[in-house]
Amino acid sequence: MDSFEINKIIAAILVTVLIVLGIGKISDFMFAIDKPTVVAYKVEAVDEDGQVSSVSTDSKVDISALLAVGSVEHGQKVFKKCKACHSIKEGGGNNIGPKLWNVMFRPVGAISDYKYSKALLEYKKEWNWEEMNGFLIKPSKWIKGNKMGFAGLKNEKDRASVMLYLNENSNQPKALP
Repeated sequence: MDSFEINKIIAAILVTVLIVLGIGKISDFMFAIDKPTVVAYKVEAVDEDGQVSSVSTDSKVDISALLAVGSVEHGQKVFKKCKACHSIKEGGGNNIGPKLWNVMFRPVGAISDYKYSKALLEYKKEWNWEEMNGFLIKPSKWIKGNKMGFAGLKNEKDRASVMLYLNENSNQPKALP
């Protein structure tokens, strides 16, 4: 095989690569897709009387109705998922996550002997019913940049039960709303 045949093989490979890349770029240009700026859908529901009402994804949760679904006993069972990282005992220490005794209605990032993420230290809110509910749904989405790697509790009964259980594990449990 002489050098002329090797040159033809290399040229054929290069031309093929250029054609494939060129077709890809040209098709991207010809079939450009405008991505939506809002990633959500407006859901409309028909009431019993035939009226159309829209349902928002950002609507306020009725905490009293949510808590009515849960129970402390069920919360104790669901909390087993949390025990891998958190202590709930009175006088218990911090684990991977901070101790959760008296967590309800205390400021976010208030345990002095635990190293919180910067996001939690800057959050400056209190763990009330609404905050805890939102956080338990998906911690990484509720407070962006926190270091809690938990996926969240999608089930309303599970979330309500865990909140009731956390409230009971306190020096002074708060009255339910």
